[in-house]
Amino acid sequence: MQARGVARTTIEDIQAAAGVSSSQLYHYFADKAALVAAVIELQGQRVLDVQHLGLDRLTCLDDLWRWRDLVVGIRTAQNCIGGCPLGSLASDLSETDALARAQLARWFAEWERVLRDGLAAMAAAGQFTSGTDTDRLALALLAATQGGLLLSQVNRETIALAAAMDTVITQIGAHLTEAARLAVRRS
Repeated sequence: MQARGVARTTIEDIQAAAGVSSSQLYHYFADKAALVAAVIELQGQRVLDVQHLGLDRLTCLDDLWRWRDLVVGIRTAQNCIGGCPLGSLASDLSETDALARAQLARWFAEWERVLRDGLAAMAAAGQFTSGTDTDRLALALLAATQGGLLLSQVNRETIALAAAMDTVITQIGAHLTEAARLAVRRS
């Protein structure tokens, strides 16, 4: 499904790839929609697992830069082949499958929550100036990352991904207090 897209992948394709009979497949999945829902859950969890690798201990701007390096490093290791599993599924399903769109929106909201919680923890530690909208910054960082992932897939290079993430993280850094800014190793 990730290689061909959901609409262009048949049940027969899945059976052949998995090496199972139709009765085995239908034992676990009532229909293709149930299989697609399971794929979304699997891919959503995989994407969030990667985010947690870089964001679970978000305590300062340097941690965001390390997360950025992790994301760019993964894309580099993949030779920018394939897009974000969630982004690819969203592109494929959002206009044709309301249930899948809602399921994908939940995963994107979870990814945004991870970012938002990390920035909120930094704010609670007094690292941001008064009035900093960390919710909006988290959303901007997710949007920049998604756009960068798409462009890295199209262009087969990470320049756009790095530029998008760098720009938003730099903008986040502009909201740091003077004390927090002095503690940043990377700018």
